[in-house]
Parts: sequence; structure tokens; C-alpha cells
Amino acid sequence: MAYLSRPDAVRRRLYPDEALPGARTMVMVAMNYLNGNAGPDADPSRPIIARYARGTDYHAVFEEKLQELANYLGEIVGDPPEVRFYVDYGPVLERDHAQRAGLGWIGKNTLLINTEIGSYTFIGEILTDAPLVPDDPFVPDHCGTCERCIDACPTGAIVAPREVDARLCISYLTIELRGIIPRDMRPLIGNRIFGCDICQEVCPWNNEAPTTNEERFRPRADIVGPDLVQLMDIGEEEFSRRYRDTALSRGKRSGLLRNVAVALGNWGDPSALLALERGLNDDDALVRGHSAWALGRIGTAEAREALRARSRQEDDRWVVEEIGLALNDEPD
Repeated sequence: MAYLSRPDAVRRRLYPDEALPGARTMVMVAMNYLNGNAGPDADPSRPIIARYARGTDYHAVFEEKLQELANYLGEIVGDPPEVRFYVDYGPVLERDHAQRAGLGWIGKNTLLINTEIGSYTFIGEILTDAPLVPDDPFVPDHCGTCERCIDACPTGAIVAPREVDARLCISYLTIELRGIIPRDMRPLIGNRIFGCDICQEVCPWNNEAPTTNEERFRPRADIVGPDLVQLMDIGEEEFSRRYRDTALSRGKRSGLLRNVAVALGNWGDPSALLALERGLNDDDALVRGHSAWALGRIGTAEAREALRARSRQEDDRWVVEEIGLALNDEPD
């Protein structure tokens, strides 16, 4: 995530008028995306995908809504104002701006929490030169003594109230991290293959949060339907066709299959053997190496034979190392 430290991005976060010269106002918007229960946590053979990624890519949906709001803004101020809007991809501190705009407070899990709709929200921002009257910031802290989010995080990523070590966060490990998932982190991921909602699932402010009325955020069968074994067979062309208009496209096929391999290893069932053997012979070294780890977790004679067979032809140094470590693993 080195892009966050680029000098131009830092300046634009500090000085929004560099993103839109003449900017005088920020219009902050929160949009609910809660779309059903947590998912198949109890079934380790099925993947868990973060709620925000179970429907159509939220960027396109939210941009459409922000454009409508920008058009309305032009109607109420008279002359069409200059506007620029972002949906979590610009160099803006949208969460902090949302708190200053009165939309909620920053919870101990570092997420914006609204008293009416909880924390399952996308945050959007319109920069404009229109001279609008500001709202009061949201000042109260409604977390109180509750630390359920801190206690529930399986990787200990919430190292202190309102402080997250992104390197430990399952969302980072399964999406933003483009390389090798550290070996000590893999067992903690479970069957979560894209993002994580744990710190939101345990938050009392989400107990009665309303579900979204945006149909495009509803779970899609092609995203939540396949099980882990099925997903391990997805090719590049099918990945592009199935996920091109979803958030899952961000992680690319190699990232998805890397995560699926880890989830299959955490499941540890021999019925995943053939799928992982195919992963062990994938064109992408990232998939092969994590498949080797998963086969080591299964640890059957067939799994170990597959690892030995691959070791005789593998030319990637890291994958060779993973195969060696997997062969030394003790079966659970």
C-alpha cells in the first residue's frame, strides 16, 4: 500500500483544494450495504466473502448516486458548481471527514459507526466550490467500555482501541497483499477468502442495523454459490467473465486462488486433495506455493506423494521451499 505515502497523495489528503482548486465544501455521504447474515461460517468447505463484495462492484453504484446528488446540488445553489467526487479511491480522509460532517463516530475497530445504520456503510465524498453551511461534527463516543471487536479479531489486528495493524488484518491479507501470505497468518484466516467482517459482526451497533434497499448490493449466486473446491478450478477467462463487475476482480485470479488454497488447507479435508493437486500444478507460482502448504496441512499419503512429484519438476525457489516445509509438516 505504498501509494498512500506518495508525496502528491499526502498533500492532497492534507489540502483538498489541490484535488479541486477553489474547493470550499465537502459533502459526505454514507450508504448502507448490509445484505443478509454473516455467511457459512460453520461450514469450512464453503468460502466467506465480506458482505460488501457479495454484489455488484459498489464503486459503479455509488458513483451513480453521487452524480445524482451532484446534479441536485447544482439545482439548489443555482449556477452549476464545480464538483469532484470519490468513493474510497482518492487521496481523501473520508472516514474522518464523515465524522466531522456528523455522520457518526470512529469505533474501536476504526470504522465509522452510525447510530441508525451501524457500520456496514460505504462512504462517499463530493468536493465542491459551492458555499454550503456545515453540519456539526459527531462528538459522542458510543463505544463505551465495549471491546468486543478487539477481543474477536482472530489475528489481533486491532492492537489498541482505534488502532489497526493492517499487516495483521484479514482484509489486508486476502485483498491488498499481492504476494505471499505469511505462514503464521494462514491458519488464522479460516475460510475467509476475500475480506473480513468479524469486527462488525460482533459490534452491538449492528445488531439491529437495517438491510440495504439497493438491489445491486444483494448477494449474487455466482459469488456466494460455489464452494471452495469448485473455486479452485476457475481459470483466467472464467474469472474475468464472472467477476469483472465485482469487487473480487481487485484481487485477480492468482490472489483468489491463493486464498482458496489457504482456506482448503484450513479445512483439512482429504476431499480437497484433487483440487489442491491442480493448484499445485497451476501456472502461477503464488497458487502453487499456497497449494503446497494446504496439502501439507491435509497430510495424507496421497497429499505427500503429490508434493514429492511436484518437487521433482518445480523451478521456483519459494515454491520448492514451501513443498519442503509441507513435507515436514505433521498431519493434524
